Amino acid sequence: MASKEQVLARMSDSGVVAVIRAPSADVLIPLTEALVAGGVLSIEVTMSTPKAIHGIEMLADKFGDKAIIGVGTVIDAATAADAIRAGSQFVVSPMTDPRIIETVIRQGKVMIPGAFTPTEIVNAWTLGGDVIKVFPSTALGPQYFKDLLAPLPQLKLTPTGGVDLKNVAQWIKAGAVCVGVGSALATKEAMANKDWDGIRQAAKSFVDAIREARAK
Repeated sequence: MASKEQVLARMSDSGVVAVIRAPSADVLIPLTEALVAGGVLSIEVTMSTPKAIHGIEMLADKFGDKAIIGVGTVIDAATAADAIRAGSQFVVSPMTDPRIIETVIRQGKVMIPGAFTPTEIVNAWTLGGDVIKVFPSTALGPQYFKDLLAPLPQLKLTPTGGVDLKNVAQWIKAGAVCVGVGSALATKEAMANKDWDGIRQAAKSFVDAIREARAK
C-alpha cells in the first residue's frame, strides 16, 4: 500500500483528479480503464454515485497500484471511514469538518477538505488538510489562487468546478497542485454511450495540457 506522501506525489504528478458522478457502479471499471489509459491516475468516486462504497472496493481491488482510488462528496466521518475500509486512498469533502479530517488523518490517508474564503482555507490547512479544495472555484478563477499563494505560499490548493481544457493551463500556472475535473472528462452522454475511447482521449488531452503548462 502506497504511503500518504507517495499518493500525494502521484496525484500532483499527473495533475488531474477525475471527479466521477457515475449513473451506476457498473460503468466504473470500463470508465476507470479509459481514464488510466489516457494518463489520469487519480479517480474520485463521489458519494452521489449509486453504491459508491461498493464501487470503490471494486476499483481498489482491480486497479491496485495502477490507479489511486478515492472518495468524494463526503459530508460525515462515518462515510469517510467506510470508504477507507473499502480501499479509498484519499477523501474529498465539499466543506471543512474537523471530525472528517481527524478520521482520515488517523487512518493515514490523504485529506482534501473544501473551503472558499482565505480564512476557511487557512483553517482547513491548520486542521490538517493535505490539499485544500477551493470550492466552488467556478466564480473565482485562477487569479484567486495567485492572490492567495502570494502571502501563503505554503498552501497546496486544487480547484473543483468549472475546470475545462480551455482554462486548465491557467489553473496550473496560477499554482494549483492538481485540478478536479468532472463532466469535462466524462460527460453523461459519453458514459451512457460507453464512449470509452472518447473519454481516454479527453484524459490524454488534460494530462498533455498540464505537462505543457508546467514546462513553460
